[in-house]
Amino acid sequence: MTSFIVVGFHDFVISLYESPRGPVQSFFVMRDIGGTFHRSAWENELTAHSAGLKNHSSRMPITTDPEEASMAVSDPFHLAVQVRDIDEARRFYGDFLGCPEGRSSESWVDFDLFGHQFVCHLNPALKDTAVASHKNPVDGHGVPVPHFGVVLEMSAWQALADKLRAHDVAFEIEPYVRFKGEPGEQATMFFYDPSGNALEFKAFKDRETQLFKKT
Repeated sequence: MTSFIVVGFHDFVISLYESPRGPVQSFFVMRDIGGTFHRSAWENELTAHSAGLKNHSSRMPITTDPEEASMAVSDPFHLAVQVRDIDEARRFYGDFLGCPEGRSSESWVDFDLFGHQFVCHLNPALKDTAVASHKNPVDGHGVPVPHFGVVLEMSAWQALADKLRAHDVAFEIEPYVRFKGEPGEQATMFFYDPSGNALEFKAFKDRETQLFKKT
């Protein structure tokens, strides 16, 4: 059975499963109350093309050259999050987002996230729930906290937004430009990984001068 989860910013159309923070607003693989897995569009496409995944459009590196992105980071940060399933995390961050995989064990796996060391640690307690988050008001939207992501060049941000839409992503906050006309004007979007970790990807017209600009 294939289920397409459609979640907009203001409401949701279909919810297969309830978490402590309400309906899981995610397009990724989820369990319904009966314990049956339902597959979203990107999961079906990855399965159908698994034999040639590395050369298929489903493998969507957020940059056109991951190695170039890695080389550009002089002081990489380290970030670790909890996930409900290691293989599921591999499909999302590795196969779908195109992050090269590093070291791993049965309980964790690390990825090269634009040159930064990003690690997913297994938490079996998340099997039937989602990572909890708080929403803070920013520019009229409820921003999930904590969240993480990458500040991209504008063209790369737009390409990612287009690709995510093409794969039926359910955004927590749809791609848009916030703080228009202000020093911090930026393009942004929020969505979740399969375990409920919130991601934000943003961009500025001039990243070098605007990233920390106050006035």
